[in-house]
Amino acid sequence: MEDAVDFKDSERSAALRQDLRGLVSDAVPETFLGAFTSDPKDLELAQSFCRLLAKKGQLTPAWPVEYGGSASSQWEQTVVREEMWAHFEPRGAQYMGVNWVGPAIMRFGTDIQKAEHLGRIASGDVIWCQGFSEPESGSDLASLRTAAIADGGGWRIEGQKVWTSYATMADWCFLLARTTRGEKKHHGITVFLVPMDRPGIRVVPIKAMVGPHHLNEVFFEGVKVGPEDVLGEVDGGWNIVREALAFERVGIARYARCDRLLNLAPSALGDRWDGLPIELKQRWAAALLHVRQARLLAYRVIEMQETGAVDPADAAAYRIAATTADQEAAEVLMDMLEERAVGAEKPTDLFDRAVDDHWRYAQAATVASGSIEVQRMLLSRSLLRTS
Repeated sequence: MEDAVDFKDSERSAALRQDLRGLVSDAVPETFLGAFTSDPKDLELAQSFCRLLAKKGQLTPAWPVEYGGSASSQWEQTVVREEMWAHFEPRGAQYMGVNWVGPAIMRFGTDIQKAEHLGRIASGDVIWCQGFSEPESGSDLASLRTAAIADGGGWRIEGQKVWTSYATMADWCFLLARTTRGEKKHHGITVFLVPMDRPGIRVVPIKAMVGPHHLNEVFFEGVKVGPEDVLGEVDGGWNIVREALAFERVGIARYARCDRLLNLAPSALGDRWDGLPIELKQRWAAALLHVRQARLLAYRVIEMQETGAVDPADAAAYRIAATTADQEAAEVLMDMLEERAVGAEKPTDLFDRAVDDHWRYAQAATVASGSIEVQRMLLSRSLLRTS
């Protein structure tokens, strides 16, 4: 019989969690519901809070000291991730650089790339976006058509990306482009690290229900890149992407926000809680159970990170559980607000507004960062290979 795994916080992790909660309470207004609103002060607050975390050594604690970290465990990085997501991500867009852009550069980058990028990510001074999805290449990422055409000693990039988060504010783009065409679509893809102010990059915001500053189209029109912009090997980008996506999917700890909102519901609803139908309370309990199951699946992947290898199938299993639990919790919470329905007058109560915000983002949960259908295919293929 295998030894049971104890997922309780260590003393060090528990102290860090308590410290982070105190920091959020002191530095982040109770009314904060994310950085990407129509009020520019929310983004400014996120940027300053991110730098505050960095100064305290709490932005990238699991990174090596030479890259701006504290050489702590992945479990302490997980505590940071959970507390930030539980409190509507006061790091703003920084989680992308912290969770997977930085680790990818750490693993595949040149010494010059590491020196240029890792310190700035660890200090909270740079925002990254990812140039992945395209109009006809979203879930099937390997079919991307943005091309890097040989041009002298480098390449000229032509193409379009879509659903690119944070592109209006990003300093750099983690860009996928096709450098070679062949029979195998996964071959011939290269990762480029491209500054967003390079000539030929055009960003067009996409209006969405999740607020401004978030989703965009990005056009690459004759953008020049050189060998110094390549991460890893030319034509070898797919291996980098597979690993990066595993880190990305476990790095989005929305289960922590679901857990917090579900637990706040009884006290936030007050007298309304006692009058809720028993069926709705049963759904609430089931949602809380599913959220905690998602947390345990996340911890399984994090344990693998500690040992140095992440199975994409395990990351996919977590992603399936987390996104479905995310939507389940959002629907239960919205139903609990009774008259607070979609299309009704904008909620004014803080808890109501928090639930409304969570519900809006949850609608895309099973599509963003790889659709749930793709995650199921990844998991199914892995199970068939091992059966």
